[in-house]
Amino acid sequence: MPPHHGAPHRPLPPGQTTATDDISVITLHGDIDHHNTAHLSAALLFPHGTAAARTVIDLDAVTFIDSSGINAFIAAHHAARRSGGWLRLARPTASVRGVIRIIGLDDVIPCYPTLRHALADHATVDGAGVPTWRAVPPADNRHFA
Repeated sequence: MPPHHGAPHRPLPPGQTTATDDISVITLHGDIDHHNTAHLSAALLFPHGTAAARTVIDLDAVTFIDSSGINAFIAAHHAARRSGGWLRLARPTASVRGVIRIIGLDDVIPCYPTLRHALADHATVDGAGVPTWRAVPPADNRHFA
């Protein structure tokens, strides 16, 4: 069981949002689970289910994520794609990176070892909305050592 299991519910602390070169950077902190996914979705999506065109989610201070958090990321990814943009994940902690890899989220949403890489990547996208170049291949653990 995760160490936080059974602990009192703590809401997801408000994320910090900054903008760089028309890219929104959302920095999240703490646990992302079913208790706070509505708050996360509100931070990622506008009222009508649309997302900022280009968004990087900084996961450096996220300690845990469950399937509801993953689903919020996927919904934001699809919303960004519909608006002609993209969503990227950056700096996942070891535990979060493990979840991302196990479920294959990094095959859907590009994941980068640093915020600088996520902001600098100008990957091309195929007709299905899938990046044709990845900064971090899923099987290459050296980038996160």
